[in-house]
Amino acid sequence: MANEQTSAKVAGLATQTNAMNRGNLSLLGLFGPEDSMTALIRLPSGRTRKVSRGSRLSSGQVVAIDAKGLILNSKGESKRLSMPGG
Repeated sequence: MANEQTSAKVAGLATQTNAMNRGNLSLLGLFGPEDSMTALIRLPSGRTRKVSRGSRLSSGQVVAIDAKGLILNSKGESKRLSMPGG
């Protein structure tokens, strides 16, 4: 495969400036069948992790994942994480 650079136009369309706060938990992707979706998240430490319903994180427990994002529950309060720019 040739070593090609991405054109400025393509890079501009594919890149979103400040789409996520790197110091926070961020949703990077969603995949799998609708009835058992998995999410790829970026932790505040910079590490990435695959999570599914029931996964526990320092910021709460994943209670649901759908095509719009994931829902975390922490101390009885729910919070939705959506895809950056979405």
